[in-house]
Amino acid sequence: MTLEKVSYLYVRVSIDPDVCNGKPTIRGKRITVHTILDYLSAGESVSEILRQHPSLEAEDIPACLAFASRLMDQRDCCK
Repeated sequence: MTLEKVSYLYVRVSIDPDVCNGKPTIRGKRITVHTILDYLSAGESVSEILRQHPSLEAEDIPACLAFASRLMDQRDCCK
């Protein structure tokens, strides 16, 4: 069975087995949702994250949070 590219949240978050080993990334870039969530949990501001990663768009940050929220809402996520 072959994994295919999957997009979530209006293509802001995508999962592609050929990009970052299939981890959720932002718009297919090599910036993972996990990385953005780590920055936010460490207290980085959205403006600082965008400054450090100029290829990101402001809408990418809340998309990461929404993706994580929806993932946590899945029944099997925490087993």
